[in-house]
Amino acid sequence: MSVTATFFPRPGPSSSAAQDLPVKRARLEGILNGLGRVLIAYSGGVDSAVLLAEAHRVLGSRACGVIARSPSLPERELADALSVAREGGFPVRVIRTEEMDRAQYRANRPDRCYHCKTELFEKLELLAVDEGWDTLAYGAVTDDLGDVRPGMAAAERHRIRAPLLEAGLSKLETRMLARRLGLRVWDKPQSACLASRIPHGSEVTQEKLRQVELGENALKERFGLRVVRLRHEGLKARIEVDPAEVERFLAPEQQEAILTLVRGLGFSEMEIDPRGYRRADPLPPNDLED
Repeated sequence: MSVTATFFPRPGPSSSAAQDLPVKRARLEGILNGLGRVLIAYSGGVDSAVLLAEAHRVLGSRACGVIARSPSLPERELADALSVAREGGFPVRVIRTEEMDRAQYRANRPDRCYHCKTELFEKLELLAVDEGWDTLAYGAVTDDLGDVRPGMAAAERHRIRAPLLEAGLSKLETRMLARRLGLRVWDKPQSACLASRIPHGSEVTQEKLRQVELGENALKERFGLRVVRLRHEGLKARIEVDPAEVERFLAPEQQEAILTLVRGLGFSEMEIDPRGYRRADPLPPNDLED
């Protein structure tokens, strides 16, 4: 499998992003052309969706996405990811991962993501060997550099290529490219796995993941929310919604309704985080010609 990677520096200010994008997209095309037959770790988020879309455009049938069905991925997210792929005509396969069988993953230490990604990449490696795929790739971008990213450490260990990162694409530029490609996930908030709602040091269990998934689904459906996080703090559910929605959810009648909902899932307490859910990355400005 291909393993050579060249890492480019972070881009300049966002005002230059529209000008830089064509150059970086051409660079990405060149990188993709050198990958041979490639399997792409796909999640339905903006980064992996852009990578899959561009790989499909450049490589055609020599590129295929692979998404993992696991207890840590909400079924709603899996269904949406497959829907996005169908809309774009991108081939995607579903495999099963068993990160819950790994004691180091269940221990939920700060390196939890390393063990989750290791499970995924090992499954992809087996698939690549069995079927003769040349390269494995995933959707890291330049914003991922410099942070503590256990998942990236797993990718490096397994020699997984990161074409967007190698092309120098930032999260902002990737969102701009997604919008240009007509991908509806261009403005989708980053969505970490369900286990991220459980504080480090508290064991990851099937029951906790189920409580989080059912709770977030119920809150979205009942209150028409696009973004909500249910943080599992033992017997307490801490709810994060868009900052613009916080005041509405602090109303006594809403809090009573939410408390009833989470009690039905096994929680005894509920708190609305007054700070709301905070996006980790910016959206492309509307006035940029992208």
